[in-house]
Amino acid sequence: MAAILSISDLRKSYDGGFEALKGVSLDIDEGEILALLGPNGAGKTTLISTVCGIISPTSGSVKVGGHCTLSDFRAARSLIGLVPQEINLEPFEKVINSVRFSRGLFGKPRNEALIEDILRKLSLWDKRNSQVKELSGGMKRRVLIAKALAHEPRVLFLDEPTAGVDVELRKDMWEVVRELKANGVTIILTTHYIEEAEAIADRVGVIANGEILLVKDKDELMTQLGQKQLCVHLSAPISDVPASLAAHALELNAEGDALIYTYDTRGERTGITSLLNDVAAAGLVLADVSTRQSSLEDIFVGLVSGDKA
Repeated sequence: MAAILSISDLRKSYDGGFEALKGVSLDIDEGEILALLGPNGAGKTTLISTVCGIISPTSGSVKVGGHCTLSDFRAARSLIGLVPQEINLEPFEKVINSVRFSRGLFGKPRNEALIEDILRKLSLWDKRNSQVKELSGGMKRRVLIAKALAHEPRVLFLDEPTAGVDVELRKDMWEVVRELKANGVTIILTTHYIEEAEAIADRVGVIANGEILLVKDKDELMTQLGQKQLCVHLSAPISDVPASLAAHALELNAEGDALIYTYDTRGERTGITSLLNDVAAAGLVLADVSTRQSSLEDIFVGLVSGDKA
């Protein structure tokens, strides 16, 4: 599948020498959902702002649908929709007029059927004649998305789209994103909610200190970097791991009543059988066993802390 967005060696430096972006290169395929994860100050918003033309890069290039954002800005920007993190709407304007205005800003002809379709898909049609100030925070975020979609972009940036939104509405927003993808819109979202990336992303990118640490298919990332843990619950607590079990690199929990064994599911042998035999030979009585798969959050924390093992 062809890349709709190509970022090549993008750099952004400020007076004083601070580098917000350090040679970011990234290709995003048409119709995919990419979740960009990173701690505060990682460069997520700077990257989005540079791609959208809000700030100018120090060097490097960005192409959207084959159009350079520097030499062919209007054509490139017309393909981009941006939903900012901050809610900045005219409080006394009607919802439908606010969305119409955004379409007009891009020189698009009036299209009431399209505006209605967007508002209906975002569950805003019943609120079309309401003033923005009358809406809840979640509904205001939907208005931001409607405004970003009004000029029919092919690429949609969502900067923390569900920040401050309750869990139920957040899941509703995920369904909106899935429907947008089904309609061919390419979506790049930044988020602090790890479960958001796990729920809706096709690929996950991790950025820290202005550099892309990793971009992987979400499922492949979980398979390659995710580890599994076997928890051996004991019938009675112990003070130390028996020396005879040292080869298994076990951890003893704080209560002393469980042994934690970490293993790689990709290996030909997990070592679980020999572990359980050795536990029994050490005179320990099992009460139960359970397993836990590493989550995307575990992987993310490991990456940004420099632990990629």
